[in-house]
Amino acid sequence: MNTTSSQPERTHLRLGFVALSDAAPLAVAALRDLGACHGITIELCRQPSWAAVRDKLLSGEIDAAHALYGLVYGVQLGIGGPRADMAVLMVLNRNGQAITLSRPLADAVDAGASVKEALLALGRRPVIAQTFPTGTHAMWLYYWLAAHGVHPLRDVESIVIPPTRMADALVDGALDGFCAGEPWHAVAQAREAGRTVAYTSEIWPDHPEKVLACRRDFAALYPNTARALVRTMLDACAWLDAKTHREEIAQALSSPELLGVPTALIAPRLVASGDGDARALPVRFFDDGAVNYPRVSDGHWFITQYRRWGMLDADIDDGDIAASVNQTALYRDAAWAAGIAIPGERRAATFCDGRVWDGGDAAGYLAGFDMHA
Repeated sequence: MNTTSSQPERTHLRLGFVALSDAAPLAVAALRDLGACHGITIELCRQPSWAAVRDKLLSGEIDAAHALYGLVYGVQLGIGGPRADMAVLMVLNRNGQAITLSRPLADAVDAGASVKEALLALGRRPVIAQTFPTGTHAMWLYYWLAAHGVHPLRDVESIVIPPTRMADALVDGALDGFCAGEPWHAVAQAREAGRTVAYTSEIWPDHPEKVLACRRDFAALYPNTARALVRTMLDACAWLDAKTHREEIAQALSSPELLGVPTALIAPRLVASGDGDARALPVRFFDDGAVNYPRVSDGHWFITQYRRWGMLDADIDDGDIAASVNQTALYRDAAWAAGIAIPGERRAATFCDGRVWDGGDAAGYLAGFDMHA
């Protein structure tokens, strides 16, 4: 029985977000009141860090959030924090993240040094920040460093700081680089503290990034509300497909309540990814729904990386975990009601080191890596 036309059990939702350009769907949904036609209202709740997003999701202070894909899985698995059953309702965007190195390191790479040579030339362990221990930025950074022959846990001091503090830390000399979302790479570059040396779409082209996350009991108790929220976010993501709309939301995102960063530093990398750099694939929010389906194989990939880096050794069925977290049935109901096509369950992705992941032979994929913790 299809229940997508049923009234939401909850009509006012508090949504958490961190000050990043890819929070755009939440901003669009709230500012344009897109939830009205689905029976909900949205209150945006800016959070200072991903740890704050985690804690307020678990305490119920926020109902759902714009969240790192890997944050959801870290909480589900109890890695580096409290464990709770979590839900990924949909993917909010693909691509749109980057790695910035300090100017001396970026200059060395530009001059022909390999990433490994440039980092070793410091004569000490480089300090490179990411935003959450199990988050997407940590996994992109680790994968990129390993692909360049640098062990991300032994050769580098990897630290966690909120994305809003990245540029300041680079300016102060506390960091040698960082992996995070925009607009903080644009900010660091504008302040002449560093330069973007890689885009995460070079690591995994069209990788999943932020998701719409909630506790699993919220989705179970309020399924109509969850579907209404997915419908609302799909509308917001579709609106963002137009270039003029991205320019419009970039201006709105500059407000102190959202990002608090000048539009001139938000718009270029939101409208034309990488500020026009040909290496960067565009940040994608919708593409007729191809972006948004919460593929189980995408979530499963994060678990392979936790095992790769010694963060997880539990004897559990990783595929079953991913299938329980990613709410594919709920998403299908919402997408069906909106007339949005459902893409295939698997997609093959070729990474920067030539390895291919399609969610099939996870054990064989993991066994192919020769760098472990």
